[in-house]
Amino acid sequence: MAEQSFHGVFPYLVSPIDEAGKVRGEVLGRLCDDLIAAGVHGLAPLGSTGEFAYLNWEQQQRVVEVVIEAANGRVPVVAGVASTTIAQAQARARTFERMGADGILAILEAYFPIDDDGVYAYFEAIGKSVDLPVVLYTNPNFQRSDLSLPVIERLSRVPNIRYIKDASSNTGRLLSIINRVEGRMQVFAASAHIPACVMLIGGVGWMAGPACVAPRQSVALYEACRRGDWEQAMALQRPLWALNQAFAKHNLAACIKGGLELQGYAVGAPLRPQAPLSAAGVGEVRAALAAIGAL
Repeated sequence: MAEQSFHGVFPYLVSPIDEAGKVRGEVLGRLCDDLIAAGVHGLAPLGSTGEFAYLNWEQQQRVVEVVIEAANGRVPVVAGVASTTIAQAQARARTFERMGADGILAILEAYFPIDDDGVYAYFEAIGKSVDLPVVLYTNPNFQRSDLSLPVIERLSRVPNIRYIKDASSNTGRLLSIINRVEGRMQVFAASAHIPACVMLIGGVGWMAGPACVAPRQSVALYEACRRGDWEQAMALQRPLWALNQAFAKHNLAACIKGGLELQGYAVGAPLRPQAPLSAAGVGEVRAALAAIGAL
């Protein structure tokens, strides 16, 4: 796919794995087809919802391969790269570039804390290792080392580091990022943010797991925001936010996989030792999906 600006709704895809540890390619491919038919603007395998931290390298490559084949150039595929070392992150980013990914979602895993210079060096190295657009991903609730505002500003000057997905739940921080990077980097919301609010302050869309189970509703909200029809956007946002709140109470991968199972996708449970969605959680997710017409 020719390089293009990333914008809109990018579902963070689940990683369906069978009991033998094999990727359920048919199920994942069908999900990708259905999401594209629903109007999503891109696909993001190996994000948090994709359980990247629980997959081995062979499984990760297969997930990305299936998604690229299913997308078939219709929408961009932004593949997640996560590592504790620069060398491994660079190697994985280059592999996904050769496989045909359209962008890299860059994630820093850390056991020991990393200072700002180390964080900068990690993401800069990924950016310089490929010719693809790079999306920075920061999720301070789960990461040992976060991206500070000064580091984000420095990274915005690396030519192909052009986007950031911030899952801090602090919408004010998103506005601070937008102000600091002065247009060199665009901001995507996460499921922790209210997408309509992020679009209002200058965001370009959202990358989030809940869009897997509510793609049409998410796209309709995005289109209302793009038109500047904020009354309609909020009418769509309110029930969608209730869905996000249901997911926030439980393991995210378990919720999205549980929701997809309810919709007829045999994606299975999260990888152990993560627990599957409880009976109460299934009931909450079912009610949230039914309320927005997603069942």
